[in-house]
Amino acid sequence: SLSLAIFSAWYNIIKRFRVALFSSDEDIGAISRTTAEKEKAAKLKKTSKGLKTLNSPWFIVNLIVTVALTALFVWLFLSVQSNGEVNSFDPFSILEVDSGADMKEIKKAYKKKSLQFHPDKNPNNPAAEATFMMVAKAYEALTDPTAKENYEKYGNPDGKQSLAVSIGLPEFLISVDNRNFVLLAYLIFMVGVIPMAVWSYYSNSSKFGEKDVMYDSYAWFHHNLNEHILVKSLPEVLAGSAEFRERNMTKTPEGKAEIANVLAKVKSEMQKPNFKHPVVLKGNVLLHSYLTRNTDVLSEESSEDLNYMLRYSSSLIDAMISVCKHQESLGAALNCIRFGQYVAQGMWLKDSELYQLPHFTREEVGHATKGNKGVKSIKEYIALDNDAKKGLKDFSEEQKADVFKTIEMLPDVTIESKVFVDDDEDDNVYEGDLCTVQVTITRNNLEDGEKAGLVHAPRFPFPKREAWWVALGTTQGKIISIDKVTSPNKVVEHKIKFLAPKQGTYEFELHVLSNAYVGFDFSDKVELKTLDPSSLPEYKIHPDDAELDDEPTLFEEMMNANIEDDSDSEEEDDSDSDDESEEGGIRELTEAERKKQELQNARKKAASAAGDDSDSDDDSDVEEIHAD
Repeated sequence: SLSLAIFSAWYNIIKRFRVALFSSDEDIGAISRTTAEKEKAAKLKKTSKGLKTLNSPWFIVNLIVTVALTALFVWLFLSVQSNGEVNSFDPFSILEVDSGADMKEIKKAYKKKSLQFHPDKNPNNPAAEATFMMVAKAYEALTDPTAKENYEKYGNPDGKQSLAVSIGLPEFLISVDNRNFVLLAYLIFMVGVIPMAVWSYYSNSSKFGEKDVMYDSYAWFHHNLNEHILVKSLPEVLAGSAEFRERNMTKTPEGKAEIANVLAKVKSEMQKPNFKHPVVLKGNVLLHSYLTRNTDVLSEESSEDLNYMLRYSSSLIDAMISVCKHQESLGAALNCIRFGQYVAQGMWLKDSELYQLPHFTREEVGHATKGNKGVKSIKEYIALDNDAKKGLKDFSEEQKADVFKTIEMLPDVTIESKVFVDDDEDDNVYEGDLCTVQVTITRNNLEDGEKAGLVHAPRFPFPKREAWWVALGTTQGKIISIDKVTSPNKVVEHKIKFLAPKQGTYEFELHVLSNAYVGFDFSDKVELKTLDPSSLPEYKIHPDDAELDDEPTLFEEMMNANIEDDSDSEEEDDSDSDDESEEGGIRELTEAERKKQELQNARKKAASAAGDDSDSDDDSDVEEIHAD
């Protein structure tokens, strides 16, 4: 177990070193496809690469403990190898002579060693005494004919030995002078260190649920999310997550004053807070400063707190969506997905979708959206020819190239859907059928074999993979299915399976939303008509299948075997009392035999009933079987 723990620890340490020293920019998401991403890529390299990324207390403690345990393991291994009698009994090495030494050299070496380690010259020295015994044993193995024969044959001068494994403890552990210290260290380790480590691990791990989100956060989401929740209320819900409560506790007057100043700047974009708790208020204000692009007023400490929140925002928003799924609230789940889009792009509700393009400010957005040829959405802007795109007048050639490059990376998808029943003979759907809604997402901006890359989100400080949320719900707002499709392929198929409802015509809502881009959502209606299953032709059992049904199961065969054994034993036990009946040729059946005969008769009647569908007498037989 020690070697396993050391191996696991070194694996994690080497992995951290590899990421810090040898990982590529693509591995950590530090890629700059546009000049807008250069600053983000530089920050990622600074925080994710280099030896300074290993300067964390937990990593240093883990490294020190692992090195200490490895040294202990190596020392124990070498000690066993050097002092293990079973593996290394060699009389020549013990006497320190060559394997071809003559008797004179052997006697001389023995005399020297025996004098050196004699117990009289080394009083109270167990190690010297053990060595003296080994020297004597080695000399005997080389001089005594019987001992020499045993050594050559069995590897031991005493003859064939049974395998014995023992652990040798260091002398200082068994010394009388150190016994109090050893006992105290043992008590501290067994009663203090180990229980504390187990308690610490259990207490920390028991706080987290799915997606490594704390259970307290799930409870908070359940309390605040409902079918009426709006997107503008979600920053406050995210700010109250348990992961942020310790970090966002404002402890200094300066910190409280800073939050008040930032609140004054973003208050017009915020919904009236429902919670006045300082932790929730600080997180809410920091998120709004990011969403409204006012992070330049934050101090360095507040910026670090904001980055900490954004680091965990993706998993927490996914957890919010899973809570909405549990509540079967389609509208709330869709709002949570849209909130995730705003967080990824660093923009808010009143902002134009064109803010997703690099270098676009309020001035450029105004030029592009106003006038007769102004656009209302980013899809309309993408559809224009490059020469017809407004808002680029004051841009340099490099900035224009950034805009055109970003437009190529933005989603251009085609969504197709169809409803069917697997392995069905016709296209009709009957009540109780297992229906499949297949949604096909085709990325038109990718070549065949090309994979979707990272999301272009220069304001979001961490790399984010492109994904799509596929949701199917009722017109009443109830969720049937909602899943995150993460495949980066050009064509992605996602299947939603559910049981067809009762006979009637139904209309469902299909939603396909990006996890990171605003303005590319897709919605459609899915119609389903279910028929009465009684209109299906009657299913007739093939005779061969009917014969298979008559075959006894493995359980019945075992039961029948037990019945036969029981009947045989009962016949032997009752042979004396049944002599008169046997002489007359008549014997009363035992209870086990009677049950066996009834089972066989029932099977014969069932088989005859299955073989003739139109015989009314057979129907009566079946009724008699059920009556039995």
